[in-house]
Amino acid sequence: MKLIVGLGNPGKKYAFTRHNAGWMVLDALTGKNQWKESKKARAFIYKTEIGGKEVELLKPNTFMNNSGAAVVYAIKKHPTAELIVVHDDKDIPLGKIKVHTDRGAAGHNGVKSIIEHLGAQNFTRVRVGIAPDDPMAMDDTADFVLKNFTKEEKEKLNEAIVETGRIIRELIQ
Repeated sequence: MKLIVGLGNPGKKYAFTRHNAGWMVLDALTGKNQWKESKKARAFIYKTEIGGKEVELLKPNTFMNNSGAAVVYAIKKHPTAELIVVHDDKDIPLGKIKVHTDRGAAGHNGVKSIIEHLGAQNFTRVRVGIAPDDPMAMDDTADFVLKNFTKEEKEKLNEAIVETGRIIRELIQ
């Protein structure tokens, strides 16, 4: 089984912010179908099959910096699951995607929380670039990642979301 985790922050205020790129990818994969909220898991969960493989998608609703709490709960429930984490990355140009396995958090607090809670970093990360064309636009990282995408950025983002979905389907096979 594959456990695919999309990182983001809960609430309407954060729904379309750069930090929610992981949630946006999962919503695109599911067509925003009936996510079930689990208080125990501290996450929204969607179970499905992709390419004939059993998949559980998870959107932690713990806020980014405590994503690991939801992930460790899901891993305990599915100890043999292969973990794939989808998240934003401010160091990658908007629209670009990178895939890595068994690497550190590289400053991403959501990934850092997962590594701390699991005590391991041996999972796959699908990094969705959110960096602006103008580096000066990212003067304050915390402020930058919590801003909504501009109208111009949304086109690149939407293309990246489609491409990330394709990559995830490949990883599931």
